[in-house]
Amino acid sequence: MRRALATAVVLVMTLVGACGEEGGEEPRADTTTSDAPKGDKGKKRDSPSGQGEPGDEASNLADMAEDLANEAAGTIPPRDGPVQGADISWPQCPEGMGIPEKQSLGLPMPVPEAEFVVIGLTNGPGFTPNPCLADQVAWVQERELLAAAYAVSSYPDEETLELYAWDGPYDGGSLKGRLRNVGYQQARFNIDSMIDAGLQSPLVWIDVEPVPYFEWSDDPGANAAVVEGAARGYTEAGYAIGVYSTPYLWETVVGDFRLGVPEWRAAGETSREEALNRCGDDWSIQGGPAVLGQWVADNRDHNVTCPGISEDLGRWFHQY
Repeated sequence: MRRALATAVVLVMTLVGACGEEGGEEPRADTTTSDAPKGDKGKKRDSPSGQGEPGDEASNLADMAEDLANEAAGTIPPRDGPVQGADISWPQCPEGMGIPEKQSLGLPMPVPEAEFVVIGLTNGPGFTPNPCLADQVAWVQERELLAAAYAVSSYPDEETLELYAWDGPYDGGSLKGRLRNVGYQQARFNIDSMIDAGLQSPLVWIDVEPVPYFEWSDDPGANAAVVEGAARGYTEAGYAIGVYSTPYLWETVVGDFRLGVPEWRAAGETSREEALNRCGDDWSIQGGPAVLGQWVADNRDHNVTCPGISEDLGRWFHQY
C-alpha cells in the first residue's frame, strides 16, 4: 500500500470542534505538551519586508498533490449524494489536557450520522501534538468510519526559527528559506504524530487561519513561506494536501499566495445548506476545487462533501 511506503519514507528521512478552532471571521472560535519549541505568546511578530511571495514551487507542489490524490482514487466504493461527517481535535479531548493556552474542553464527539471524521494532529500551533490523538483514532477505528487528517500551521518564534533555520530542503540564508524549513519540519512532526497514533489518511489538510496566542507575522509573504514549506513536507512524504480556511482568513494570513490545491471551506455557525453553498465558485480560497463544507451546531463541527466528491471518496479518506 502507498501509505505503508509513505511511512517508510518518513522513517528513512529520520525523522479548526477542531478546524476553525483558532478563531477568525467565519469559523467558530474554538488544546501532551511537546518538548519541541512553541511560539511566543501574545505577541504579533514582525517580519522584514521585501521577502516576496513563494515562487513557482507552489505549482509543482500542486501537481505532486494531484498525482498523490490520483493514486488513492478508487479505493472506496462511490456513494450517492452528499456524505455527512465531522472533524475533531484537542477540544474534544477530556477536559484539561493540552498546552496551557489551549487546554481541551471535553466537547462532544461526532453525531451517529457522521460517516467520516477528519482528525486534528495539533494542539493549536505547530510542534504541539493533539493530546488524545491515539484515543480519537481508536474511536474512529472502532466505528469503522472514513478518516482523514488535518493540522494547523503557525508562525515560529525566534527560538524555533533558529532551531530549524537550516534543517530542511531550503537555503537557510534568507528569512523565506528559514521559514520554509520551519513549515517543512512542522509537517514532519505531524507525520510522526500520525504514525505514532496509527492514523491513516491519503492526505493532510493544512489549516491556515489566525492562531490566537501564537500570532502570524505582519508579512503575508513570510507567512506563506511557512505554509509552502509544510506543503512540501507532506507531499514529499507521500501525502496529498488540501487547505482549510475561508477566503477572508486565507488572505489575512498569506495574502494572494496560491497553491491551487483542494479546499475545505468553513461556514461557521450556520447550517448544512450554507456549508453546501460554500462549495460554489464564489467561495474559492486559493484556486482549488471544493471538497468539503463545514458548519458548526450544538458544540460540534459538522461537515458535508461537496457535489461529486462522494463518487471517489478514496481520494480524500481512509476506510477503517
